[in-house]
Amino acid sequence: MAEIISNRMAAQIDGDFVVFLIGMRVNKPWKVHRWWPVFWAMPRMIRELEALGPEVGFLGHNGLGMKSITQYWRSFDHLEAYARSTERGHQPAWAAFNRAARAGRGDVGIWHETYLVRAGEYEAVYSGMPRFGLGRAARLVPAEGTLCQATPTFTR
Repeated sequence: MAEIISNRMAAQIDGDFVVFLIGMRVNKPWKVHRWWPVFWAMPRMIRELEALGPEVGFLGHNGLGMKSITQYWRSFDHLEAYARSTERGHQPAWAAFNRAARAGRGDVGIWHETYLVRAGEYEAVYSGMPRFGLGRAARLVPAEGTLCQATPTFTR
């Protein structure tokens, strides 16, 4: 079980960063042969990304749930370079999904959303939690002063 941090903490990260949300939706659960490969592709890529880490701009992730995962990246360029690399795990997984999708379009769906977060224009506060979310990808600091206001004051 993850260590619970009882103090009120805030996540801090230097510079801009990217939040990448990705997930799948099983539309026809009885067609396991269609969605199972999609389900197992993400853990393989996450293991690869954890091994590569900051070298490719991957900062961390939050969970490997059945439906979605949140990833943190240094930049959109880093994320795109990983996704397009023929030497990494994403391209083979994407090609396999597209081959399978042609045969059973709509059996399983995939989605992603990408957000650029500007330096200082975010809030991430945790209390009584293990490292979670951005707090797993960034450094945790005591939530004091402006870091613990009810309404954050973003710097611009």
